[in-house]
Amino acid sequence: MKTLHQVSFILTIIGALNWGLVGLGYFVGANWNIVHLILGSMPQVESIVYVLVGLSALYLAFTHKKECATCAKGGMTA
Repeated sequence: MKTLHQVSFILTIIGALNWGLVGLGYFVGANWNIVHLILGSMPQVESIVYVLVGLSALYLAFTHKKECATCAKGGMTA
């Protein structure tokens, strides 16, 4: 499960950074969607990446408290 958690974490970070760049690009009139810039010529693969990022976020949302040492110790308040 540790590997699944690590892969999910990396994919979620990639997705979050991509959305951050999309938002910043909107303000300056640019398209900074990195996933699209890299995989735009392969729309099926691009869609798969987006689905994997979404599934990773769901996985982390449902398993975070169990996996996170800080949350498991009660260090964060919800």
